[in-house]
Amino acid sequence: METVWNASLHIMGSRTFHDMAAYWPTSTEVFAPPMNQIPKAVFSKQGTAILKAVNTTGALKDARAHAGTEQSAELQPGGESWKEAYVAEEVAKLKAQDGKSIIPHSGASFARNLIAMGLVDQYDLLVYPIALGKGLPIFSDLAVPRPLKLLSSKVFPRGSVAQIYRPK
Repeated sequence: METVWNASLHIMGSRTFHDMAAYWPTSTEVFAPPMNQIPKAVFSKQGTAILKAVNTTGALKDARAHAGTEQSAELQPGGESWKEAYVAEEVAKLKAQDGKSIIPHSGASFARNLIAMGLVDQYDLLVYPIALGKGLPIFSDLAVPRPLKLLSSKVFPRGSVAQIYRPK
């Protein structure tokens, strides 16, 4: 939670933006306030068209469908910020601006590009106690191995482990 609140910007690809903009504005989860209140930038080949299609009314429309979920039929504080997102073209330009950290949210392809271009200053990795046997790698586009320095490691009650690394 602290990591998310300490960000000045959330960046994401268009598919992730579409999904998150449909979920977070009406979410009552503990992470909803920082997800809704912190500005967002989208990277998309569609340009600003991705922003016109944003649905901030939540994925669930019927109030009866919200029972037992962490979704509300109401827009939550800051939920309108998803309509204020903007399309960005270069992560390096965003990093050059003053402010706190930038948190990327997206799939493996977006992460791979950021890592390969050397744009990641810190890796906050969360390891869940489940072996899936498949998945998409995020470090596969590195030309050479990139040494990392472990800054911290924290074990959570249900067995997940948060590890924070910085490039050496």
